[in-house]
Amino acid sequence: MSNAAERSEKAQALLASRRFGALCTQSKRLPGFPFGSVVNYAVDEWGRPVFLFSSLAVHMKNLQEDGRASFLVFSPEAEQDAVTAARLTLIGEVTAVPEDEIETIKAIYLAKHPDAVEYAEFGDFGFFRFHAADSYYVGGFGEMGWL
Repeated sequence: MSNAAERSEKAQALLASRRFGALCTQSKRLPGFPFGSVVNYAVDEWGRPVFLFSSLAVHMKNLQEDGRASFLVFSPEAEQDAVTAARLTLIGEVTAVPEDEIETIKAIYLAKHPDAVEYAEFGDFGFFRFHAADSYYVGGFGEMGWL
């Protein structure tokens, strides 16, 4: 089993390498229940996930009510064997990106998701950032822990 510093490095590399993950928000429709969505993301200069969300999306409506969420990313090997594949769960809060950071975040996001340029300027879309309070990494069988 690797130590915490090695797990943290592997978790950061996994997060930076992927393009989408599963965002679980607090259901507005059924309070107390989680609501899962597959969403695209990029990571900012500090390694935090950033998203481009429409205000029409259910997960966005949930976040407007309660910003607490979890975000799961997993290695491509999960398609073959989810039990042994690397995965990372972040637990925290999603907030709007401040106006003075939008252009920087937009450039980062569009570099990873160039097709999003078609709707990034739509009035109902905005950039959001995940602020992790804690995280849990599984590198495969026998390699896991809170970071």
